[in-house]
Amino acid sequence: MLTMTDVRATAVDIPTEDGVADAYLVHPADDRPRPAVLFYQDAYGPRPYLRSMADRLAGAGYTVLLPNVFHRLGRAPVLDLPEFIDPGADPTLWERLGPIVSGLTPEQVKRDADAYLRWLADSPLTVAGPVALTGYCMGARLALWTAGAHPDRVAAAAGFHGGRLATDDPDSPHLEAPRITAELYFGHADDDPSLPPEQIARFADALTAAGVRHTCEVYAGARHGYTQADTPAYDRDADERHWAALLDLLKRAF
Repeated sequence: MLTMTDVRATAVDIPTEDGVADAYLVHPADDRPRPAVLFYQDAYGPRPYLRSMADRLAGAGYTVLLPNVFHRLGRAPVLDLPEFIDPGADPTLWERLGPIVSGLTPEQVKRDADAYLRWLADSPLTVAGPVALTGYCMGARLALWTAGAHPDRVAAAAGFHGGRLATDDPDSPHLEAPRITAELYFGHADDDPSLPPEQIARFADALTAAGVRHTCEVYAGARHGYTQADTPAYDRDADERHWAALLDLLKRAF
């Protein structure tokens, strides 16, 4: 694996049907074309810790794009957040974030994904062929909607501590299963009110019924947000397990 000094990062702007999306691009510093990974944020958005995660992924040999999926509301950060994000210490945080998250529709996600994937395909820093996705919290839903909308472009998709993956909503992410051709890996949080056991079972059943290659695992004792070291939910052991699973998936995909 490359070290952190072997990556190069830049800010890029990506034209979409609904305006320009600001994004963070990071890749090995030798500037050679590499397999592309589209990295979907959690609700807190692009920030130093998420960029460090993208850096680590690039250090393993990938060109990584981390877009601001809330770009319709402005450039990141769309909300001012503390360095350590503790919702328990700020009861207004989710009052402000909730409408932003719920305002991002599956249709918008799929339109944006088309722009991100075209931009990656045109980049001299990516190899020809399909891409992989990884998503965190709400980003796990975005990864599923993208994999379903672009089966010809997505070889693998991962989601970690994703919430609301298999609801009764008509646009629930699990309903994308029949359209997905990618291999999936999902690492569910054990302690996650946004993904209760019945949703975990419904999600796995939908993937199995559709013949999707997948692995779904529950990380025992891990809370929703276990990969995010700038929040109280962080779990070092679960986070390292996530990295091992993600890198194994990418090796199979590419």
